[in-house]
Amino acid sequence: MSQAKLAILFYSTYGTNHQMAEIAAEAAREAGAEVRLLRVPETAPADVVAGQDAWKAQAEKTADIPAVTHADMEWANGYLISAPTRYGVVASQVRAFIDTLGGLWFEGKLANKTFSAMTSAQNVHGGQETTLISLYTTAMHWGAILTPPGYTDPVLFEAGGNPYGVSTQPGEVTDKVKAAIRHQAKRQVELTKKLA
Repeated sequence: MSQAKLAILFYSTYGTNHQMAEIAAEAAREAGAEVRLLRVPETAPADVVAGQDAWKAQAEKTADIPAVTHADMEWANGYLISAPTRYGVVASQVRAFIDTLGGLWFEGKLANKTFSAMTSAQNVHGGQETTLISLYTTAMHWGAILTPPGYTDPVLFEAGGNPYGVSTQPGEVTDKVKAAIRHQAKRQVELTKKLA
């Protein structure tokens, strides 16, 4: 099997999706992947971020994590995105980055790579599934190969049963959710190795 090179992208205002991405990165490395853990750049004005203590603290905590670049997207042969749900779709910071990728898409440099996603929302029915589906719709336009977890392991049921990708609420990254994240990441690594 070929090497899996996974770009794990996250955007996280208060830390939940950062934590989820860290768990996924560790599991992917354990499964034999080369991993780049990358943050999606902040687009909110600095004074807005600084005006909320928790948001500011998270920004400071992740400042040393590299911001994702187009070179990272070319390097990877699999993408795993973890980002919050906002009004039923992914946070605008992630969309802003995705919207810069037109040149790579046009050249076919995002095609034939695995793609999976995770999310969190304030409420259980706060749009988590629509967020993941909207990300998968984008990936289909790229020609990426969708690798959601489905119901491929009992841990998915125990973590809430979302076949599109692990989803949770802020502060609710329980042991069951962690197990589901690990399964999703390891499954993506296995499929990426087969397809690479």
